[in-house]
Amino acid sequence: MSLIEIADYRLAFDGFEGRVQVLDGIDLAIEAGEAVGIVGETGCGKSVLARSMLRLNPAPPARIVSGQIRYDGADILAMPPDRLRDLRGGTIGMVFQDPVTYLNPVFTIGRQMAEVLRAHEPDLSRAQRRARSIELLDAVRLPDPAGLLDRYPHELSGGMRQRVLIAEALAGNPRVLIADEPTTALDVTIQRQILALIADLVERLGLTLVLISHDLGVIGAVCRRIVVMYAGTVVEDAPAESLFRAPQHPYTRGLLAAMPDLGRPDHMPEGIAGSIPDLRSPPKGCRFHPRCPLATAICSERKPVLDGGPHAVACHAVAAAA
Repeated sequence: MSLIEIADYRLAFDGFEGRVQVLDGIDLAIEAGEAVGIVGETGCGKSVLARSMLRLNPAPPARIVSGQIRYDGADILAMPPDRLRDLRGGTIGMVFQDPVTYLNPVFTIGRQMAEVLRAHEPDLSRAQRRARSIELLDAVRLPDPAGLLDRYPHELSGGMRQRVLIAEALAGNPRVLIADEPTTALDVTIQRQILALIADLVERLGLTLVLISHDLGVIGAVCRRIVVMYAGTVVEDAPAESLFRAPQHPYTRGLLAAMPDLGRPDHMPEGIAGSIPDLRSPPKGCRFHPRCPLATAICSERKPVLDGGPHAVACHAVAAAA
């Protein structure tokens, strides 16, 4: 049994202009101790999928159409509120992509850390919560963690705020860490530091990691397995080395072709023709077929199935060529 199992998961958002079919038949299994990256264009559903693992998508407008999400055999979608509260932050910690949004500007870092600890370890005294907060801030390599407790979010740099969010995510001693675009809006040097920190924490604490990003370079720096999403579907799931060496799905090839190559100054990145579909009325069959150079008649008629094996791909053209 996998630690996290997602089976035929479909989720829609109901809005004034109709239903948006955000996730369409997601199948994904994550083993304990794995570092899995989920990558795709903005709007492909990767953050919605991450939030689904903690049932954080507000309902309404979110509506689960079908499927299951299990953690260690327990159905997350059927968990009662008290069990779900223990899961969030306690068993599964999440680092959100915008620390400015998730850190309250009118409270000190110390007060916010204390609130998180109070939720997960209510028996700690005030002194113990302070000591634990300092320990957590030190674990994410923040300078002067004791002095930091008395400072406000606006007094910290973007990288420091992101480290505070990581510290809060670790406060409940989780087994799984979900990091949703943790390097967004950070400069390249700070991005590398945050990624190195996450990789170190995963190894040192024995965490299972789910890293969300639109950047294959970010994913490849930390994860050993990469799941590629397009328009609410998984199109490729493979070991990182295999995916970079021999990508199978036309969309994955397009993503890699769009990456700049610093080792080849004359290399010109290539964009993917067309644009992402309107998920209020997605294309029939393969959702990528209107943009795909390999599309045939069957691609617009039947949805491809993600095949088995260590390098799985959902593509009629690849299946036909095999």
